[in-house]
Amino acid sequence: MNGVLVPRFVKVETFSLKSAPGINEAWVQKVITSDPMILGLGDVVVKDRERIQPGAGRLDLLLQDVDGPGRYEVELQLGRTDESHIVRTIEYWDREKRRYPQYDHTAVIIAEEITSRFFNVIGLFNGFIPIMAIQMTAVKQADGIGLIFNRVLDTVTLGMLDEDEETAEVTDRTYWEKERGTPRTVQLADRIIEVIRGFLPNATPSYNKYYIGLWVDGKACNFATFRPQKQVLQLCIKLPKSADLDQKLEEKGVDVLGYDKTWNQYRLKLSEPDLTSHAELLKALLLQAHQLRNGS
Repeated sequence: MNGVLVPRFVKVETFSLKSAPGINEAWVQKVITSDPMILGLGDVVVKDRERIQPGAGRLDLLLQDVDGPGRYEVELQLGRTDESHIVRTIEYWDREKRRYPQYDHTAVIIAEEITSRFFNVIGLFNGFIPIMAIQMTAVKQADGIGLIFNRVLDTVTLGMLDEDEETAEVTDRTYWEKERGTPRTVQLADRIIEVIRGFLPNATPSYNKYYIGLWVDGKACNFATFRPQKQVLQLCIKLPKSADLDQKLEEKGVDVLGYDKTWNQYRLKLSEPDLTSHAELLKALLLQAHQLRNGS
């Protein structure tokens, strides 16, 4: 065939981990911990193993995006999924979500066999609870055991609240000054909004539960959002990630918390001196984000 060497077909032998002597969930945990990207969730790291859930057991694995706010509550099961496995996974996801609402949480179930009953049960939740199922297949190899992870159910999140929607839970300035931030860090947001008014005169703050947005002519216009904290201000600017901008931020010494792939935005941690030393750069980035939003 024109000198092309045709690869030889090799039959792969699979087997059940649950039935294999010397193999348990702890062994699978170690494999995933050594290379978490094997799951196909992107660039993630292991944040914790056997994470204690007060009064509710232990979460097998907690994974986190290297460059973003995503967290994954992972439960492992050898053999087939069962109802208790589903309930436990959702319970741990809910507990972590309540404890750390600043992250985007996803429940992940890993099992050797994802049953039809599992899909029926998850069908009642998926869309309201971001949950994914990964089927794990063990393969015998000459020098050991291989694991293949195949995502058989991806997350479907209905009604995920976009920061431009007008249905965000409304709060007020006092909430941010007393509950989430301080009067001083809220004033940092005020200063940036004044910069925005230089090219968008009608911009006003919109106080919501999870962020302070922008309101322009009766509509949300969130090319930038603000999250005052106790010591600093987190400023999110919706711009596509680029190597040039990454380099510019690094050269200027801006504290970048990581790129948020969910909302396509840069997350910056700013103190009061930062607003002065980076004034021109921040103004340029805000204007660029506004122009990008408007297509100009």
